[in-house]
Amino acid sequence: MSEQQDMTDELKDEYAFDYNKARPNRFAQKREEGSMVVVLEPDIAQVFTTPEAVKKVLRALIETMPVSGDQKL
Repeated sequence: MSEQQDMTDELKDEYAFDYNKARPNRFAQKREEGSMVVVLEPDIAQVFTTPEAVKKVLRALIETMPVSGDQKL
């Protein structure tokens, strides 16, 4: 039996993860205060392939929107 097969045999079907013991990923990039992460659907992600492309289009769209008194811009 190869080493790869030995490791596969030791895997459990399911693992319990204790989220109370989770820590932030120290290698992940820090997000700016007030920023938001959005997951794009595959068809949209094919068109807007970088964060800069998404931001550029959203900012252009914002410019076309009428501003009401209760909006934060």
